[in-house]
Amino acid sequence: MIVSKSTPLPSSSFASYSLCSLQGSLLTLAILTLVSFTYLSLKSFHSSLSLPPQTNSSISFLLNLQDSEVDADVIHFPNIFHLNYMEMEKNFKIYVYPDGDPNTFYQTPRKLTGKYASEGYFFQNIRESRFLTHDPEQAHLFFIPISCHKMRGKGTSYENMTIIVKDYVEGLIDKYPYWNRTLGADHFFVTCHDVGVRATEGVSFLVKNAIRVVCSPSYDVAFIPHKDVALPQVLQPFALPRGGNDIENRTNLGFWAGHRNSKIRVILARVWENDTELDISNNRISRAIGPLVYQKRFYRTKFCVCPGGSQVNSARIADSIHYGCVPVILSNYYDLPFNDILDWRKFAVILNERDVYQLKQILKNISDAEFVSLHNNLVKVQKHFQWNSPPIRYDAFHMVMYELWLRHHVIKY
Repeated sequence: MIVSKSTPLPSSSFASYSLCSLQGSLLTLAILTLVSFTYLSLKSFHSSLSLPPQTNSSISFLLNLQDSEVDADVIHFPNIFHLNYMEMEKNFKIYVYPDGDPNTFYQTPRKLTGKYASEGYFFQNIRESRFLTHDPEQAHLFFIPISCHKMRGKGTSYENMTIIVKDYVEGLIDKYPYWNRTLGADHFFVTCHDVGVRATEGVSFLVKNAIRVVCSPSYDVAFIPHKDVALPQVLQPFALPRGGNDIENRTNLGFWAGHRNSKIRVILARVWENDTELDISNNRISRAIGPLVYQKRFYRTKFCVCPGGSQVNSARIADSIHYGCVPVILSNYYDLPFNDILDWRKFAVILNERDVYQLKQILKNISDAEFVSLHNNLVKVQKHFQWNSPPIRYDAFHMVMYELWLRHHVIKY
């Protein structure tokens, strides 16, 4: 639904109307109707996607919403986000299917550590949150709690993973009536490891219909942005405290160190590993050099290069955000986490893989003032890329829930 803009009456003309007259009454009614219509429109998912920026600012006096935790500088439509977020906290309900043996691949996460910790935290957070309901009739969405990461930990083959997923989902469909109401459109599953993507791709009806909350949201592997959700890959616990408000210490231009497990990483290392201004290493920094040398490099660098690995995503992005180093996204076809909410260009540098050959010049062309703005905004979004137990407002869990809340509005049955 699009709120159209009408030409406002000049203040002198408006004052000339007598509110006691019929004309004045009609005008007042029209204004009240417009205000009511605008307010109600903001609660619509479609409205949140279609309102132009100037409309958002022009109606802010109507909303009069103040929340020190909502950072207007980095959010696309802060007033709309605030309204929808408050409604989500109040009303959103998720039903978790109780089936499956927790000692195998269901119900509980494999662990809450490492670069795939996001999957484990979500499994745990949903049960610690206000969103959980034990009454499926109250549910807006249904969580399919199958952990492909646990399968990987138990050494299950890809072929057997697909069979296990298919049998489990078909069992839920046979036992409960909820899948068939929407053919699974109001169901979702969560997987951070690329193994999870491969394990579920063999179940076509699950991939096509259900909402996939995944850490590898690549457009070229059937990820559907308006249906699926990009899950941030966060390596927790972090080895060192948050960085930020420390610009004077960031004297290095750019940094990357890692394995060459993708084409873009091979090119990055080949072109820049001997450069004197970019700190580029084609291998992880050896622990023999000293404790936490890799993490400490983030504190001293302005821009941390984040090339895609075997998938488009990288835990390095969340590392960069945590340590206060402006991430340089170097991946094609990547639907960035919380892209519906956050304006990534306000706190990151977004490049295509072909830009790798001009990487140093691109970074040097960013002025000091632009870098300061990027860094300051980066500090503002750090809380959105942090998992907590129990979850807290605006953290990674709640941001994922907000993305799910937006998507449930377009499901009809």
